[in-house]
Amino acid sequence: MSGTIRIEPLTAAAFAPFGDVLDASGTPDKIINQGMCDRHHDRARLDFGDGRAGISVFDAVPRSLPHTLDMVERHPEGSQAFLPMTAAPFLVIVAPDDNGTPGTPRAFLSAAGQGFNLHRGVWHGVLTPLGAPGLCAVVDRIGSGPNLEEHWFATPWTITD
Repeated sequence: MSGTIRIEPLTAAAFAPFGDVLDASGTPDKIINQGMCDRHHDRARLDFGDGRAGISVFDAVPRSLPHTLDMVERHPEGSQAFLPMTAAPFLVIVAPDDNGTPGTPRAFLSAAGQGFNLHRGVWHGVLTPLGAPGLCAVVDRIGSGPNLEEHWFATPWTITD
């Protein structure tokens, strides 16, 4: 199966089956630092098997649209939280699981100030910035043992705006 996928805005409701949107939307949970900082508390469900949480910095090559999606991956041993270090948008590609393989992918476009957390085991595309620099801090599982499954589509998908 393949075809064309239209990009959707990255919203908490639309992205909920795949993970969490990380942003400062809504009413803050607390006002801290002598009233100078809004705290939006506990925005992501981090979930790791054996190992520990670590923070890495990724520097991905920017892509353009239309984008060809030929492969997705997933991490069965841990969630991955992506925290862009730039205002450039990121293309966030995910797919539901269909009996151990990815179903029809969906594509979301992040806005400035948004990050995202992929739940453990969610099929997803690679880090896809749509502008330079493609810097992103990533909080994920650091540990031994396999934590990567890849799926290559027989016919690639095309993602358009």
